[in-house]
Amino acid sequence: MEWVRIFPNEQEARRRIRNDKPQLVAIYGRRICLALHDDQFFAVQDACSHNGESLSKGHINYLGEIVCPWHGYRFELHTGRPCDSSSPDLATYPVKVDETGFYIGIP
Repeated sequence: MEWVRIFPNEQEARRRIRNDKPQLVAIYGRRICLALHDDQFFAVQDACSHNGESLSKGHINYLGEIVCPWHGYRFELHTGRPCDSSSPDLATYPVKVDETGFYIGIP
């Protein structure tokens, strides 16, 4: 696992990533959807596993599910699992914050 620094600190991450508004980040050619929900950061693959639409164009509902903007497919941010079991799981990426910065783990 390689930890890639995205922001210099947590304050900058909270300034740039708004609550329940997904944000696209690209790391080594991977499109990753970064989200903040209930004071916790999550990172999942950006492409919906149903049809490939960008999840960073979607939204996060009150249950903490990322909702695809195209067909409304929903996925749990914690696990990447689809809420109705009709699509493959999303890849998830660990997020780490310490005194040296805000990181996403890339396998």
